[in-house]
Formats: sequence, C-alpha cells, structure tokens
Amino acid sequence: MKTLNTFKPIFLTILIATACWIKAHDASAAEAETLTVAGGCFWCVEADFEKVNGVIGAVSGYTGGTTKNPTYKQVTRGGTGHYEAVQIMFDPDVVSRATLLKMFLRSVDPTDSGGQFCDRGNSYRTAIFVSNQSEKALAKKAVANAQADLGQTIVTPVLPASPFYLAEDYHQDYYKGRSLVLTRAGPKSQATAYKFYRDACGRDARVKELWGKAMG
Repeated sequence: MKTLNTFKPIFLTILIATACWIKAHDASAAEAETLTVAGGCFWCVEADFEKVNGVIGAVSGYTGGTTKNPTYKQVTRGGTGHYEAVQIMFDPDVVSRATLLKMFLRSVDPTDSGGQFCDRGNSYRTAIFVSNQSEKALAKKAVANAQADLGQTIVTPVLPASPFYLAEDYHQDYYKGRSLVLTRAGPKSQATAYKFYRDACGRDARVKELWGKAMG
C-alpha cells in the first residue's frame, strides 16, 4: 500500500502533463489560419503553396461572384463574377501571412488585369481576399512592397472575402493526380498533363522574366 501511495502523485503528474500536451496540441491545430487568393489557374496556385513549409493544405474553388454553387464551366464561361481561387490553410507559428502574401505576389503576374499567362478572362485575374482590417492592412502592405520591388503598377486588388465554393473533386490536387486525361499529345496522367499545361502556358518563364532578382 505504501508503494502504491508513493506512485500515485507521479502517475497523476504524468496524466496531467499528458492532458496539457493534448490540449495544447489541439489548441495549436485549431489556430490554423486561412489565406484566400486568386492567381489564375488554381491548379498552379495549389501546387505552389502545398510545397511551402507551414502550409497545412490548399483547396481549389470559386469566390468573389454572385452565383451560388457555380460549376467550372459557368465560371470560366463568364458572367458569374467568380475568380478561380485557392484557400491556403497554414500554421502561423511556422509561416506568416505576410510571408505567404509576398510569395503569392511573386508567383503570378500582378501587372496583368486581363487574366494570367495563357488563361484569359475575368475568372483568371489575380486578387487577394481579406476578412478583417488586420488582414486588409497586411495585404495592402504586401502589394505596396511588391510594387516598390517590381517598379511597375500592380493591379491585383485586395477584396472583401465572400463565400468560397469548392471546385469539383477532379480539380483538387490535380497536379499530382494519376487518373488518365486526354491531351493534345494523347492520354496522359493528370500529373503529366498538368506539367505539360504549365510549361506550355509559360507561367514559370513569365514569372522569372517579370520578377528576376525581386523574387526573393
């Protein structure tokens, strides 16, 4: 009985410490933040940011318009007002919103008001969506800093957040999909088709040409 009483406080201490760790871990997970941006093809934005340390995940969708639950065909055809957009979930203890905003503006052509790269039309324009004044201030500062670095007028707007509608399942993680799709070069996996599209669209070449040393 004496031995049991000796170990009781130790056992309770371990239990309390474990419970505190679980609570802290859950709280940390609950504090993940979301950044919503439009940067042309949402496949490309998703692919770029899911590789960033501190990013938990990214999903493709539509936002900024008036049509409820729009489809890909409706959005790209025009008239819905929606952008192809991506919601980026991230851990602010690992990567800051300011850092992600800086990276985003340097991963697109923010001087182009007619679309992005080979994708033309309103749904392919760039934009940053914000939910409060703090996010708005950070976004405005990021745009101002990018404009100073680039030395050209940036047309990427900072817009109030609006309902975000998930894109169809086949758009999610398209860049690493294995399903076969028909391309101009014949049937290819989604991942291969994505790379072919990205190269042919000139996205990376244009970003490098535009930003050069200012990408850092």
